[in-house]
Amino acid sequence: MRFAVSLAYQPLDHLAEMARAADRLGYHSLGVPDHVVDLEELATPYPYTSDGARRWEVGTPWPDPWVLIASLAALTTRIRFFTSVYVLPLRNPFQVAKSVGTAAVLSGDRVDLGIGIGWCREEFELLGADFSTRGRRTDEALDLLAALWRPGTTTFEGRFHSAPPLTMEPTPSRPVPVFVGGLSEVAFARAARHDGWIGDLYTIEEAGRHAQALARLREDAGRTGPFSVITALSDAFAPEHFARAGELGVTDVMTMPWAYYHGLEATLEQKLDGMERFAADVLQPLEM
Repeated sequence: MRFAVSLAYQPLDHLAEMARAADRLGYHSLGVPDHVVDLEELATPYPYTSDGARRWEVGTPWPDPWVLIASLAALTTRIRFFTSVYVLPLRNPFQVAKSVGTAAVLSGDRVDLGIGIGWCREEFELLGADFSTRGRRTDEALDLLAALWRPGTTTFEGRFHSAPPLTMEPTPSRPVPVFVGGLSEVAFARAARHDGWIGDLYTIEEAGRHAQALARLREDAGRTGPFSVITALSDAFAPEHFARAGELGVTDVMTMPWAYYHGLEATLEQKLDGMERFAADVLQPLEM
């Protein structure tokens, strides 16, 4: 079982020390969220709460993921980074390939791309991106990214994008893993075609059912190799709880460790204390 520290909704002046602590204490990765803007009023309901309300206050910081990852990679030596999740169809995939590929190279290949198709119609409209085609454009963009990250000359011909012979450097020394977020059948199928799935907040048994459904999809598609199942757990706090999730197919737990000891509204000192205590109480026993 591996553990990721979520950096969602955190003050910017906390992030450097949190990243250094996670790197030192043995956490596997840092989860970096994404939105370009946070509109004060929305008609689109947030899909991950029962009442459609957002989980954060308007004015919460949403730093650019690739600027943040590059900054934190320079302060750390071993911890990985993944976006949770990057709204891929909001962006031009050529620019995405450049940003992600550069971050991968500068971090020593410690970057995973977690993507979603997006839920906020108003954000798409503001950025001039078509909301209705976002799923189809995402699938094509993932193919284009893979082509652009290969060394040498690339050509590409798709419905939404094409590329004459070109190179894009720097090129990652290995393929950037792609994780897919979402709970729909289409999202599960998309995740099964790639390297992992990013979930939301579930019980251990719910997360296990999702992991098993993904495993069946991969088996049916003849997919083999490592596959990450990354999610937060609502009812796990002791090593045996996380071990049970691992038995059910969860590979990575996304968490805010300080919440177990100090609550979510913790000071930086409390966050660092909580991360250290969680490492001693959970990470280390699971490694034995």
